[in-house]
Amino acid sequence: MIECLAESLEHSLATLPQSDTEGEARVATPHRKTIVVMPAYNAARTLAKTYYHIPPNAYDEIILVDDASSDGTWAVAGALPITAIRHRKNRGYGGNQKTCYTRALERGADFIVMLHPDYQYDPTIVEELVAPLRSGEADAVLASRMLGDPLAGGMPWWKYVANKFLTWLENLALGTGFSEFHTGYRAYTRKALESVNFEANSEDFVFDNEIIVQMVLKQMRFQEIPVTTRYSYDCSSVNFTESCIYGIKILRTILKYFVHRWGIHRSKQFL
Repeated sequence: MIECLAESLEHSLATLPQSDTEGEARVATPHRKTIVVMPAYNAARTLAKTYYHIPPNAYDEIILVDDASSDGTWAVAGALPITAIRHRKNRGYGGNQKTCYTRALERGADFIVMLHPDYQYDPTIVEELVAPLRSGEADAVLASRMLGDPLAGGMPWWKYVANKFLTWLENLALGTGFSEFHTGYRAYTRKALESVNFEANSEDFVFDNEIIVQMVLKQMRFQEIPVTTRYSYDCSSVNFTESCIYGIKILRTILKYFVHRWGIHRSKQFL
């Protein structure tokens, strides 16, 4: 009897996987966290609409930073199931993004999507923005209005022409081939944001261009996808005068880039 049991046990053990090649242990792929950040300023009329159009399965958390809005943005944010942070004093668009990215990284984000809460950009494509990052094909993804039809979406003609010209100039300077440098809808990997000193960037709108220059210098891989846009009365947008100032600051950024790259003056912003 004992011999029979021993033989049975020996047979059972022999049928079990003896190595990883016979039956590899299945290790669950660790979940990688996607956080959508919203730099908000006076977005009370459009915030909830933007939030409810983001596919729920496209993100793990939403962080909104209210840049001392004077309307009801903070109250609307408080009624939504998101993480809301408020600046006591207005820091500007770039300063807002700095808080957004810092908090997202602190909360363990692997992928960070920056979406304006003014409903100008299509919120439904968050997952498409993150897909190239998740697959390892890119470090940064830009949602380009120029790959779509921004004029049909209401973009003013003068803004369209300025966008095209400045993008052409920046591509020429940096040796890149972007269809648009000026989109406010982007996705980054944790690696991409941690590779650059974004805290050294401007506190205003030129931040968007500076961070691209930084990532180009760090040889991050970019992809672009098309996005539809809506220009309406309740969408925030810079006016003509502000756009002119913005264009001058872009020219200054290009000059700073060449001064840095040629070794005339090494800027801590681009190290």
